[in-house]
Amino acid sequence: MPIEPLPSCRFGAGPLTIEDVVALADRRAQAVLDDAPGFRARIQRGADFLDRLLREDGVVYGVTTGYGDSCTTVIPPSLVAELPHHLYTYHGCGLGRFLDAQETRAVLAARLASLSQGMSGTSVALLEGLAALLQHDVLPRIPAEGSVGASGDLTPLSYVAAVLCGEREVLFEGSVQSAAEVLPRIGLQPLRLRPKEGLALMNGTAVMTGLACLAWHRADYLCRLATRLTAFNVLASDGNAHHFDETLFAAKPHPGQARIAARLRADLHSDRPPRNEQRLQDRYSLRCAPHVIGVLEDTLPFLRQLIETELNSANDNPLIDPDEERVLHGGHFYGGHIALAMDTLKNTVANLADLLDRQLALLVDARYSHGLPANLSAATGPRAAINHGLKALQISVSAWTAEALKNTLPASVFSRSTECHNQDKVSMGTIAARDCLRVIELAEQVVAGMLIAARQAVALRQRVGLQAQLQGELAAMHDDLGQRIALIEEDRALDGELRQLLQDIRSRQWELYRDA
Repeated sequence: MPIEPLPSCRFGAGPLTIEDVVALADRRAQAVLDDAPGFRARIQRGADFLDRLLREDGVVYGVTTGYGDSCTTVIPPSLVAELPHHLYTYHGCGLGRFLDAQETRAVLAARLASLSQGMSGTSVALLEGLAALLQHDVLPRIPAEGSVGASGDLTPLSYVAAVLCGEREVLFEGSVQSAAEVLPRIGLQPLRLRPKEGLALMNGTAVMTGLACLAWHRADYLCRLATRLTAFNVLASDGNAHHFDETLFAAKPHPGQARIAARLRADLHSDRPPRNEQRLQDRYSLRCAPHVIGVLEDTLPFLRQLIETELNSANDNPLIDPDEERVLHGGHFYGGHIALAMDTLKNTVANLADLLDRQLALLVDARYSHGLPANLSAATGPRAAINHGLKALQISVSAWTAEALKNTLPASVFSRSTECHNQDKVSMGTIAARDCLRVIELAEQVVAGMLIAARQAVALRQRVGLQAQLQGELAAMHDDLGQRIALIEEDRALDGELRQLLQDIRSRQWELYRDA
């Protein structure tokens, strides 16, 4: 059967969303430049104005001058064409891990989105080159470390600029190859950068913004999973579902918090009257779950606004106004909004991990689990003595949680003065984004452990007598978990199941809550 073409994500036709970037990063969409004549004409006007200005001996930072504190150094006209190539060359000093394929595609999408605003003085050919890298999945090898987040993501983005010029390495068709060898195979000739195109590619926030789109998307799903897991854990501990009463939450009407409570009510079918023998108050990790998860739920729309505004901005320097023919020197490369978004997101996500870790601590402790066996062991009879249930899993969940919490120190407050005090206040947005993704990774590991615990705990509660009923989507998900995870009666290694569950989480195997 013929392969269905991917839907198009059109650059230059209007603002992009986080979901657009994630679809491109996952290869579920194809990058194309808008074919509207007005879009291409605007890009060309900026390039033509810059050419005319240079012919008239105009002075433009980073075009006829050196970079950073070298802005007073005049570049002889005969060397202007070489300057952008020197920019990406001397910034080839990144270290650390390489961004993975998904992260690299997100970075390329974010840079293309910025240049498509038509205020960077670039050629259409440069935009076509970036789009071609995405279309053919030619991924520059970008070291993750080396950016202070202003003057933009200079060092990591130098690897994108170099690849477009046929230098350095790419990941293509599953192997690391020379860019010089790969570009001709996709019909792309190495670029000779125009005077400002080195700055346009490098002096912006594309790395932190691309990573922020991925982080937001993953955090949104973790928010939903933490809610569903809380519902399982209330049932498993024979808890009081009436802590999530609608009238109660109307009295403190944070919208996201109320939405989490509504989701828990729906999962637990808690509209029936409470039983007389029901505990009045569960411990905070159950009773206050909407208040913890709700902070993230309420924060996500605000963080979306920050990330998508940055995504759809012209964020290099200087900017070229093609309509009024002005060169605008400023500081839009500064990533403070993304730094705030990522520092905030990692804090709220780490709190989810901590909440779930506390719930698991209650479930495995026979003193607090209201009739469940110690460590959620399903072993019975003589063999119960040598089986340990989820004892070690609880330790690992605690370790992952502790590491997530440790990484919540805000990166944005660690500004450094660099570049001979030209860059004397910087955002640290890229470090914040990398930290945030690490916290999310650890929180996903906590959730994977909690999925095993939920499957085990609810099954064991059913053994001793489940007072409430598993119904609707909650029942369907528990049945699904039963197919994925065998009940742990005899001790077994769980790492293989945890790794598979991590894949399931990251591919959003469960559709959770259709209310939003």
